[in-house]
Amino acid sequence: MKGKFITLEGTEGVGKSTNIACIEQWLVARGIEFISTREPGGTELGEEIRGLLLDHRSASVDIMTELLLMFAARAQHLYEKILPALNKGTWVLCDRFTDATFAYQGGGRGVDTELIQTLANLVHKELQPDLTLLLDIEPQIGLSRVAQRGDPDRFEMEELAFFERVRQGYHQQLAEQPERYRLIDASHSPDDVAGAIHRVLDKFAEQLV
Repeated sequence: MKGKFITLEGTEGVGKSTNIACIEQWLVARGIEFISTREPGGTELGEEIRGLLLDHRSASVDIMTELLLMFAARAQHLYEKILPALNKGTWVLCDRFTDATFAYQGGGRGVDTELIQTLANLVHKELQPDLTLLLDIEPQIGLSRVAQRGDPDRFEMEELAFFERVRQGYHQQLAEQPERYRLIDASHSPDDVAGAIHRVLDKFAEQLV
């Protein structure tokens, strides 16, 4: 595969949407062909599953149901969009990928990470992002940002302790896979965060030459 796979990760309120746009600008400036996508979602079927996962409902969602829906959306996403793009040399910029499942369902929900790894091996085998940018912030600060937007989704309504566990899940992955993870302090100003991201991307591009 000639295309590069870049993912953006982080808890709620870290500014992923703003910084996806920042990365897109960097790619455009360098004439790199790319697609932007997100998880869960990215395809017509995936977006329908996303709606099921984020929607408020009176009945609680079983943890295993949530996990399997995440991977069902991911399987379709890979089949329909991610792998075809990478195989023809197009870069893929994705708002979250399997790292989010390890953080949210593993760290946050307490799902056995070996089970998550088994599903990951089944769905995307050895495929991993070439570069993962982890936007990091104190969960309480992130949630205060989310509150300003109004109308939180099912995940955003979780308690602070849940997001603290999610953050720990991300940091554990950072420690285990430092070769592809880059930590970005998202508590700084938007310009400072954008600058940090651009420096990481510049160094990544230099390594490809």
